[in-house]
Amino acid sequence: MTEEQKLLKNAKTQKLAKSKTKSLPKEETKKLGVSKTRAKKIKHSYQVKDPENALLLKLKDGDVVIEMFPDVAPNHVKRIKELVRQGFYNGLKFHRVIEGFMAQTGCPLGNGTGGSGQKLKAEFNKMPHKRGTVSMARSMFPDSADSQFFICFDDCDWLNGQYTVWGEVTSGMEFVDMIKKGTGSNGAVSNPDEIISMSVIADL
Repeated sequence: MTEEQKLLKNAKTQKLAKSKTKSLPKEETKKLGVSKTRAKKIKHSYQVKDPENALLLKLKDGDVVIEMFPDVAPNHVKRIKELVRQGFYNGLKFHRVIEGFMAQTGCPLGNGTGGSGQKLKAEFNKMPHKRGTVSMARSMFPDSADSQFFICFDDCDWLNGQYTVWGEVTSGMEFVDMIKKGTGSNGAVSNPDEIISMSVIADL
């Protein structure tokens, strides 16, 4: 065997070194940064009209994009963005989910009685409650909305003009459909699904 053949043989049998990131624990790989170019690609992968007024809602089954309506509910949109940027919604439960009606979340107590502590004056508008509509939950008092909101599974015309519509699901509604449903008329959920995270798309 010539010297050249020996070198070729050694080159073929030599094992490639493992990627350093693959040997890191999961908690360490999560800390690895994303390049500016990659972050820009991620942001533009979501087809939205205005990234500053669009949300990325991560659920167990997939990503949901919500485009907000600052023109008809400016104060609600402003407050929702504040809470999202604070990380308020991350990990909160879908505590009330009724098949064919809606999925409600945004309560830090997980039972529908809590909020952020800041009530919002109603901004009822002409936007209809239809499949994919995102609207603010409230008590019997019009100006009692806080942090809780719901996403409609189907058209809910009887809610029109009585609750503040502030957004609409424009992508990923099939993942909203997969949120665990409650039992009974109240829709309370046992071991409910959670919001993994919510982000303003402009911040990605």
